[in-house]
Amino acid sequence: MSIIQKFELTGKVALVTGASYGIGYAIAKGLADAGATIVFNDINQELVDKGIAAYAADGVKAYGYVCDVTKEDQVVAMLEKISKDVGTVDILVNNAGIIKRIPMHEMSAEDFRQVIDVDLTGPFIMAKHVIPDMIKKGRGKIINICSMMSELGRETVSAYASAKGGLKMLTRNIAAEYGQSNIQCNAIGPGYIETPQTAPVRADGHPFTTFIIGRTPAARWGKTDDLVGPAVFLASEASDFVNGHVLYVDGGILAYIGKQPK
Repeated sequence: MSIIQKFELTGKVALVTGASYGIGYAIAKGLADAGATIVFNDINQELVDKGIAAYAADGVKAYGYVCDVTKEDQVVAMLEKISKDVGTVDILVNNAGIIKRIPMHEMSAEDFRQVIDVDLTGPFIMAKHVIPDMIKKGRGKIINICSMMSELGRETVSAYASAKGGLKMLTRNIAAEYGQSNIQCNAIGPGYIETPQTAPVRADGHPFTTFIIGRTPAARWGKTDDLVGPAVFLASEASDFVNGHVLYVDGGILAYIGKQPK
C-alpha cells in the first residue's frame, strides 16, 4: 500500500457530531474529500437541514439526523438509523460542544453541569455506543475535539476548561481500554480559529485579536481548513499506531511564552 493510500477513507462511515457548520463541518467535508461517507447530527431539524444543504452545495452527499448527544436513548436511536441507512460507524468525531463565559463565582451549578454534560458526557455516550461495533469489526477511529483549555485556564471558562480537561483524559482512557481491539482514540485541540462565532473579536485593531496574534508564533488566527489534515490523518490507517494523543493545532501557542514587552 502506498503512503497516499494509507490516508484514503473510501468505504468508511464517518459520524461527526454537531457538524452543520463551523469546525465540525470543515472536518466532515475533509473526511468526505478523502472518500468517507458522512453522517452528522445536530440539535434540531433546522440546523440539520441547513447542514445538508451546505454539504450538497459543496458536492457532498451527507446524512443528517436530529439528536441530542446528552440523551442516551436518542443516541442509540440515531445509531440504529445510521446502521440501516449507510452502515455502522467506522470513524467518530466528537465535535458537538458549548461554552458559557461566566465568572466562576457567578456561575450556577446548573450552567456548569450543562457544559460538562454536552462537552464531556456527550462524547462518553457517543463513544460508548459506537465501540461495540468497532470491536466486532476489529478496527475503529475516535477523534475527540479538545481545546487549548485542555491544558490552560482562562477567565470565565471554568466549566469549559473542566470539561475539555476531562475529555483529554477520556481520550487517553479509551485508548488504554480498547487499544487491544485495534481502536485508536485521539484528539485534536484547536487554537483560535476563524469561525462565525469569533468574527466580532477578529476585527483589525480589536484588543482580543491583537492579543491572539501576538501570542501565536504563526501570527494569525487559524482557519477551519487547518484542522482538516490532522483529522484525516487521525481517521486513517496512517495513524494506526497513534493512540491516546492530543494533537494541538494552535499555530504554536502552547509552545510560546509570548513576546517580551519593549
